[in-house]
Amino acid sequence: MATKNNPISIGGAVVYKESRGKRFFWLIGTEGNGWEIPKVTARRGESSVRAALRMAGETAGMNTKVLEEVGRHSTMVLVNGKPIAQRLYYYLLVFKSAGEVLGFTKSQWMNYKKALKAITLKREKEVLKSAEDLLRQWDRERKKKK
Repeated sequence: MATKNNPISIGGAVVYKESRGKRFFWLIGTEGNGWEIPKVTARRGESSVRAALRMAGETAGMNTKVLEEVGRHSTMVLVNGKPIAQRLYYYLLVFKSAGEVLGFTKSQWMNYKKALKAITLKREKEVLKSAEDLLRQWDRERKKKK
C-alpha cells in the first residue's frame, strides 16, 4: 500500500528515433485526455526504469535502450477517496525497432515542436524540453569529436 513515505513508482518513457530530425513517441491512454508521455506503474520489486522498458516492449512492441533520466515529479492522487503518493520518473529511450502497438487508443510519432504543442501537462512539457536539451548537447559533443 502506498503512503506518503512509501509512494508508488511510475516510469515514463520519452522514446525518440532519428528520422529526418528527432522525433518523439507520444501516446494517449484514453479519449479526450490529450497527448502525453507514456507511463506505467512499477510492479512490486520492479524499478521505475525497468517498468518503462517493460511498457515500451510489451505494450508498444518496441525494442529500446535507456539513455538517461530526464525528469522526476511527485504528486498525490485520489483513489477511492484516499490520497495516494506517486513518484514519477521519466527516461529518455532510443528507439531501435518495433512491432505492433497494443493497448493504446492512439499513438503517433511527432517532431519536437509538434510534440511540445500537443502535450497538455506542463510538467511533461518540461520533461520533453529536458530530453531535447540533452540530445542537442550530445549532438554538439559528437560533432566536436569528428
